[in-house]
Amino acid sequence: MPKSPTQSPRGRVGVLLPRDLPARDVLPYARRAEELGFEQIWVVEDLGWRGGIAQAATVLASTTNITVGIGILPAGARNVCFTAMELATLAQLHPGRLLAGIGHGMPDWMRQAGSRPASPLTLIKEYTTALRRLLRGLPGPAGGRYVRCEGVVLTETPLPEAVPPVVLGVRGPRSQQAAGEVADGLLLAEPAAPAYIGASLRHLGPASAAGDREIVTYDAAAVDDDEDTALTRVRPGLEAIGRPDWAAHIDPLPFAAELRAHHAACPDGREFARTMPADWVRELSIAGTPDQARAAIAARHAAGATSVVLAPAGPDPLASLGSLARALPHRP
Repeated sequence: MPKSPTQSPRGRVGVLLPRDLPARDVLPYARRAEELGFEQIWVVEDLGWRGGIAQAATVLASTTNITVGIGILPAGARNVCFTAMELATLAQLHPGRLLAGIGHGMPDWMRQAGSRPASPLTLIKEYTTALRRLLRGLPGPAGGRYVRCEGVVLTETPLPEAVPPVVLGVRGPRSQQAAGEVADGLLLAEPAAPAYIGASLRHLGPASAAGDREIVTYDAAAVDDDEDTALTRVRPGLEAIGRPDWAAHIDPLPFAAELRAHHAACPDGREFARTMPADWVRELSIAGTPDQARAAIAARHAAGATSVVLAPAGPDPLASLGSLARALPHRP
């Protein structure tokens, strides 16, 4: 029986499946990632692009061993009973190969979709609590403000060791604290510098439970024998991080004030990223030579990440996989 992701060794490395990857390349990309030795592949569900569950099901069926993460499913988008049914089915068919990310969803997207609750924090706590119970074959909890599934029981559930961990893809301190209360861990969107990982873990709660938590990080990534080439390639992936939505990622950094001043002085995100000091780029991405990229991955693991996920930078993600694989830790 394959191991549950929570039973695997710590210090995993995965790769993100880009949301805009042409459909014809999705399965070749996933198979190539597995072939190259990545331990995880994460699919995204952004409004207007591709569905997370459909992608995960197809990638699981088209690969053999790689773990598939869904990052993330907005809590307001689906009834929790039917989300549990979908995830339980995937975990039954592909035991030990699934990780499920749940989040608030981007506020503007959720408003557009008519699914933005008055209290996103209340919703995600109720939703996660119910989802984890249902996946284990337990009755749904008593009705809450948003989630009502009291007494619902799934007939088809995965074996206990194959129940997928549920992690919360959230940024704010209160939401991260909630993850420590009701979830199996955190998913930290890019950029996930070591200082941001440390700050998030402090929000998560007591360190005594840290060994059982999944801490997944995303970062824009580029690897090349020439460091400058890699840094140039990864810079566009940092264009948005000066905006207010990324404050939680930036606040823990020693150069946070300087970064904000630099952003304010630039006419747009492109110029902001293009002229950012190289030291900042190194801190806010996984970029450089293979040895430099390995060191950046190791720093994130040392800070508490259990899975470091590389988001390929550049115009051809499929072609980038080979170079990113050069940053995988050396295996004995």
